[in-house]
Amino acid sequence: MRTVTVVGASLAGLYAARELRAQGFDGRLVLIGDERHRPYDRPPLSKDFLAGRADEARLALTDAEERTELDAEWYLGVRARGLDVRGRTVLLDDGRTISTDGVVIATGAGARRLAGDDLAGVHTLRTLDDARALRAELARGPLRIVVIGGGFIGAETASSCAALGHDVTVVEAAALPLVPQLGPRMAAVCAALHRRGGVALVTGTGVAGLRGSGGGGTSPPAVTGVRLSDGRVLDADVVIVGIGATPNTGWLAGSTLALHDGVLCDDGCATALPQVVAVGDVARVGGTRAEHWTSATEQPRVAVRNLLAGRTVTTGRSLPYFWSDQYGARIQFAGRRHESDTVRIVEGGIEEGGPAEGGFLALYERDGRTTAVLSVDRPRPFTRVRRELARSEMPAAPTAGL
Repeated sequence: MRTVTVVGASLAGLYAARELRAQGFDGRLVLIGDERHRPYDRPPLSKDFLAGRADEARLALTDAEERTELDAEWYLGVRARGLDVRGRTVLLDDGRTISTDGVVIATGAGARRLAGDDLAGVHTLRTLDDARALRAELARGPLRIVVIGGGFIGAETASSCAALGHDVTVVEAAALPLVPQLGPRMAAVCAALHRRGGVALVTGTGVAGLRGSGGGGTSPPAVTGVRLSDGRVLDADVVIVGIGATPNTGWLAGSTLALHDGVLCDDGCATALPQVVAVGDVARVGGTRAEHWTSATEQPRVAVRNLLAGRTVTTGRSLPYFWSDQYGARIQFAGRRHESDTVRIVEGGIEEGGPAEGGFLALYERDGRTTAVLSVDRPRPFTRVRRELARSEMPAAPTAGL
């Protein structure tokens, strides 16, 4: 291959570019990013950056020295609008085309929208520009804030807003936040962190719509409240929508690639086209699409090897892992939990429905075997169990005959 184009210049795209050089690719390397910013770290956006404890310089994932070593062409602030497989070109929305021999799709995912979220005061939190706008609004003084969605982004944002002195309510349609990830028992324990942080948690009801007033001329109406599906109305000066994300695959329509909640790939991140691989939030690898930092950093190594080989020569199956910082506590989870698993607390404990002082370590077990581990403020034992679980995973092995 003489040219490889990485479409997506965030975490997964940067790691793919690093792997290309590390694995010996010395040809033309192109990175395309729809944001004008160079790669930055997203997890702090809902935490330290939003709370004002970190500036933009601390978010940077690369520096001038590394960019010189990568020797890449950067196309920032421009979207890819199509992939011409036959012509081997990536089409840009400004009319330019990039001729390429290989493509790494790393376009990530975009925040899900809510009807009526064009009101002033309604925010999502996915990008640096999103975080800038929200942080500026939070500086206006004590506000009534409603966070729609109790997942990781919603919980972390609520925690940051509460720490800044705002009146915060989290609305979660499910019976409890994080049930799919943690199971009902541990989800209830972690939900207690909201109460301890002074945040109201409304569960078991959805959002019927947003209310707004004012506006005129070029100014949109401002949000004034959130109408719940049970008829209640929550007054709000600011609404933050954190209801998940959808993979950015629209630009691939008509490309012949298989798309279904992401770009369909085999266990080696390879698509049905030998010159195209996918990584990160946009990739559905072996039937699973994982929106986690670890997936974005681990998948590129396998994907790049297979791209350069022109076929799947290796696969990767990393242990699922995620963490979340909420209300001064660090939640960590690793493993593959099933609904039938039992949960056993082996260190620390629970007090008044939430984590005891010093946190706890819980093991998920099935047929006498540990399948997953959850920690609240117990990083050392968590890391030990996580390593043991990783060692028990099937190792990646070359795939012959493909």
